[in-house]
Amino acid sequence: MTHTGPARPAPGEYLEYYGKYIALVPNGNIIALLTTHLRETTSLLRSLRPEQASVGYAPGKWTIKQVVGHLADTERVFAYRMLRIARADTTPLPGFDENSFAETGGHNNRTLESIIAEFEATRAASIALIAGIPSDAWSRQAVVNNAPISARALAYIIAGHELHHWRIIEQRYLPSVTA
Repeated sequence: MTHTGPARPAPGEYLEYYGKYIALVPNGNIIALLTTHLRETTSLLRSLRPEQASVGYAPGKWTIKQVVGHLADTERVFAYRMLRIARADTTPLPGFDENSFAETGGHNNRTLESIIAEFEATRAASIALIAGIPSDAWSRQAVVNNAPISARALAYIIAGHELHHWRIIEQRYLPSVTA
């Protein structure tokens, strides 16, 4: 039998804020979705010229390089939280400042390909983690950023967070880079 990952989380398993990400995730095999969407995202990113990845869609907005770096950084944070919760560690975990990460990550000083490779490695680690979590661990919860969250919610948040940024790239960045 193929492991498909956890069932969809119930609304009480995460802060309402994360509902916007979870709602983007279609029903079905979340591991297959994470794998397929990674291929689609990286294929699109590799089709860009280097200068396209180095500008924001408007003044003060992140560049595509920063968005992809943000995806990798945030996925690492969410996966770490998921691991801790799945392993029954109920130690409260802090939030993090995504804007500080993006500003200090040095992504604009790197090649787009190096950032894509980092995102691919991060996603491969997340998929391996999700595939290895026992079914009884998915409903475990802990406090993250002063609110309860389940391990399964974090798996869906990882998927939905990428889908959220994929939409932003398609709607706001691609029209400006193809003009």
